[in-house]
This record gives sequence, C-alpha cells and structure tokens, in this order.
Amino acid sequence: MDSYFDIDGPEEFLNAALETFKYQYQNVPVYKRFVDYLNVNPLEVNALEQIPFLPIEAFKNHQILDQNFSSASYFESSGTTQMVRSKHYVASLALYEKSLFKAFELFIGPAQDFIILGLLPSYLEKSHSSLIYMVDALMKRSNKAHNGYFLYDHEALFKLLKETQDQKVLLFGVSFALLDFLESQPKVSAMDLKNLIVIETGGMKGRKEEITKEELLEQLISGFGIETIYSEYSMCELLSQAYSLGQNRYECPPWMKVLVRSLDDPLQYLPQKRNGALNIIDLANRHSCAFIATQDLGKSHGTSFEVLGRIDHSDIRGCSLLVS
Repeated sequence: MDSYFDIDGPEEFLNAALETFKYQYQNVPVYKRFVDYLNVNPLEVNALEQIPFLPIEAFKNHQILDQNFSSASYFESSGTTQMVRSKHYVASLALYEKSLFKAFELFIGPAQDFIILGLLPSYLEKSHSSLIYMVDALMKRSNKAHNGYFLYDHEALFKLLKETQDQKVLLFGVSFALLDFLESQPKVSAMDLKNLIVIETGGMKGRKEEITKEELLEQLISGFGIETIYSEYSMCELLSQAYSLGQNRYECPPWMKVLVRSLDDPLQYLPQKRNGALNIIDLANRHSCAFIATQDLGKSHGTSFEVLGRIDHSDIRGCSLLVS
C-alpha cells in the first residue's frame, strides 16, 4: 500500500496514520510488544497524539520488520567501531526510492535537471548509509557525466564548479566537509555560482568547534557567495526526508509529520514554538515502524519545524561520523 504518497490534507493524513498504526500493531512484533507494554488499546486510538511512538534506540537492539516481509537490505547509522549502531531493515528499496524521488521533486525539482555532486564518501565506501544511498540514487537518475564524489579532492571540486557555472549544479555535503572545502578553496566566493544549490545534511558534532545552525548557514552563504543554503533532515530509521529551503525551517512531504513532545513527560505534546523532542511520523516506513520518538531537539512552526540539536547524553551519531 503506497496511496499515502497522494495524501491531501490533515484528515487524509490522520486516516492513513491510524490505518498504518493498526497495521503495524498487527504485523510488526517489536512494535506490538511496545504498544502492549504501554497498555494501549489500539481500538481506542483515534488521534495522532494517542499513537505510541517507538523510542529510536529500539533500532539498535531489535529487528523492526513487518513479519510478512523479509529484509531486502538495511540502513545503518554512522558511528565509531565502539558504538552500537542502529539498523533499519528495509523490506522494499523501491518504496524508499519512490519516497525520496517524490520528496526531492516536491522541494528541489527533477534530479534530471541537475549535475549532482557530493562532499561525501562514495557509495562503495558507505553502501549502508541511507544518505549515501539517496545521493547515489539521485545521481543515477540525473545521469550527468560530471556527477561524482569529491570528499577527498577539493581542488577537483573547485575546478568543476568553475567549469559548470552556467549549468544547474546541486552539491550535497556534510556540514564540516563543506566548511573544510571553503577553508581550502577561499576563492570559491569570487565565482558566479547563481546556478548552484548547496544542501547541507548536518554533521558538526564532534568534528569541529560547535557553532549554531544560524552561524553555520551564514558561513556557508558567505563562503559560496550565494543567497541561501538548503538543508536536508533524515536518518537511517526513516525512509523520507524533510527539506529546509533556508532559515533552518524544515518542511515535510505530505506523508510525513513532526510532533514535539515534552522532555519531562514523553506522552505530553507541546504547542508551536515550544522547545521539546521530535516525534516523527513517516508513513513510508510501512514495513518497519512509522512512529519514531527521536533524540533530536526542536520546535514546531505549524507547517514547518526547526532542529535545535540533540538531547543531552544521547549518542553522537549521524553525518558527522560518516567519514570516521
């Protein structure tokens, strides 16, 4: 079932979320045990706020998978060899690609319109990274001769940006790698890069001196000499992405929604513009768990949300560790 990609409005989203909840209670054993542990009666759940959200840590120690499917592959969180990493077992890579292409076209445009570059490890190096899989899939759909990864070759990236100034270019990069590139190639801002879109994917924690997201965006805007920096938000436990087209305000595709829970009471939800922890509904997670309680801090702005950082004492994880 993938009709949720055509959701139109809050009522349709609610109906699809409730159907998904009941389906996953019946077919995802780990999630059923969690719901039963909370003494929640699925027949009495009729609002998003009543749905139990599985703590994201469960992906570290359990195979969270629809019992009617086997795993086609898995996505793994980034981390050091000493860390226990999350694994998201994916029943259908085709479903994941449908989600990523539809969201990308909704917020950015058709991949075929862009030369796609990555300040990231290549797919061969990190084949179980959902971010790398996403960028690689977009490169294949783009099918441009200049597509490629440049994490270790800043001079080649600088040269290519100069050669393609009159073409539409999209550059994905983890935050610290984008800053490293600008530090090594200070003449980038002198180029006319009005056709360049930069999408930063997070990843500062543990790699450079901590700066706020606003400071990061300002440095990247200044360094590339462009008007705005885009951002992408996802994680290995999700099959969908939210995008910010500037100002650290992320928007979800129609089949994804973010709620903000209280740090003091995980069953209490906060109004707009109040800081809390992010709970994510991702209906593309049809065959794992669509209801995830993350360790990310943020706040809602109605149709968009803001990411403020990580809950204290939660694991360092994500894009900053991709090249560890």
